[in-house]
Amino acid sequence: MPALYVMIPAALLIVGVAIYIFFWAVDSGQYDDLDSPAHSILFDDQDPQHTAAVDEAKGLHPDAPKDDDQTAPPHA
Repeated sequence: MPALYVMIPAALLIVGVAIYIFFWAVDSGQYDDLDSPAHSILFDDQDPQHTAAVDEAKGLHPDAPKDDDQTAPPHA
């Protein structure tokens, strides 16, 4: 029973903080536009100058392994 004297005020405090955070988020505009961020990833334009994947596939990327760095795989 004495634990209830501590847990009930603590629970009310937590609920009060949660309600305060919710109203702060609503007032600061967190819920104004829920659709645009979800759709923006679908229409993201790619940079035409971005050729890192092509360079890596051709072996031109600086981090790509060189031919002399590769060793023959072990045979079974």
